[in-house]
Amino acid sequence: MTSTVPGNPESVFTYGAPQLKFGSGSSDEIGYDLSRYGVKRVLVVTDPGVAATGHPQRVADQMAQFGIEARVFDGVHVEPTDVSLTAAIEEARASGPWDAFVAVGGGSSIDTAKAINLLTTNPGELMDYVNVPVGKGQAPPEPLKPLVAVPTTTGTGAESTTICVMDVISARVKTGISHARLRPTLAVIDPDLTRSQPAGVTAASGMDILCHALESYTARWYTTYDHKSPEQRVPYCGSNPISDMWSEKAMTLLAGSFRTAVRNGEDTQARAEMAMAATFAGMGFGNAGVHIPHANAYPIAGQVKDFHPKDYPAGEAMVPHGMSVALTAPEAFRFTFEASPERHVRAAELLAPGADRPADLAEFLPTVLADLMRDIDIPNGVGAVGFGEGDIPDLVDGAMKQQRLLATCPRLVTDDDLAGIFRRSLALW
Repeated sequence: MTSTVPGNPESVFTYGAPQLKFGSGSSDEIGYDLSRYGVKRVLVVTDPGVAATGHPQRVADQMAQFGIEARVFDGVHVEPTDVSLTAAIEEARASGPWDAFVAVGGGSSIDTAKAINLLTTNPGELMDYVNVPVGKGQAPPEPLKPLVAVPTTTGTGAESTTICVMDVISARVKTGISHARLRPTLAVIDPDLTRSQPAGVTAASGMDILCHALESYTARWYTTYDHKSPEQRVPYCGSNPISDMWSEKAMTLLAGSFRTAVRNGEDTQARAEMAMAATFAGMGFGNAGVHIPHANAYPIAGQVKDFHPKDYPAGEAMVPHGMSVALTAPEAFRFTFEASPERHVRAAELLAPGADRPADLAEFLPTVLADLMRDIDIPNGVGAVGFGEGDIPDLVDGAMKQQRLLATCPRLVTDDDLAGIFRRSLALW
């Protein structure tokens, strides 16, 4: 699946996942779950929009019957920045110490809770742990406290992963922190909490699920990496038999539920299937990794101009993460097709069962993706969110900084390759 053949190929892959509790009403049991860890003080982390639904306070209140004091912090910034994460960390340090953390919300809340957990249990500051070359890429020397992730959006998979994503404002780049200790202790997936998610958020976050599944499914096979000693291995180890299983199941669920969940948010079965797909995709990519669409998404989001997406906070320009991932996905998978044609065809058939195969099989998956994006009202390429031909060099530069992700691509990727993908993604149809 890759153009590079190591002299000493890897023979080991790793798999990690949080404990999982899934089902309607599961968020009512978090006090009991935390009581098993003997915790006494818990910080519930959320954003103002989710706080307004009452879910975070309800989760906090039901902990009292187990002798747990819980406080709600609702200062999460949607699409976190280094500035917003630092402010949240300082608030948590000032009001602590805390025995555990509960994140109630989307990926923004879960990632903020990961950062709070990291920096209230370990020395130093945020940029010490941010991935190189933006940060120092240090590993946390101390174990973290229990973290319960309770997603209210269906998409990020943050409840399953070892990643914390942020925009670094001064560098105008999106990057993150990646370490196995960031993975939540317990993921509580209560589909009832996603029913208030509006159509625009469902569409964008659903594309994040889809790209998680597709990118991990088409990632470099784990044996194409150079063999590493145990201490050198990173959570993203390449596609493997276990991640494949989760990715395929996620795509099967998406095929039956994605369009329905966007069109009818009250469809409880579709919501439940989307929640399960998000978790399965997270269990896949959280181990195999992601590649070009996510690498490209970071500069698209970080260099946003004046785009205001439907159903997101109106006060600031943003390209939501799942949307930014989707905008170059059709062209990215057209580029990676030659590395593993059978996997790209298989993915298209899982996402569009019964669809006719085109004469040129390289067009199959990009066509399926573009058709879906049109149906759920995703913008028509990077041009539709405010970028033009003149922005491509800066977008390429930002994407090339994501070498942790590009290393997972099944083909070697050059600046010119990314420039071509961005150029062809200015308009997708």
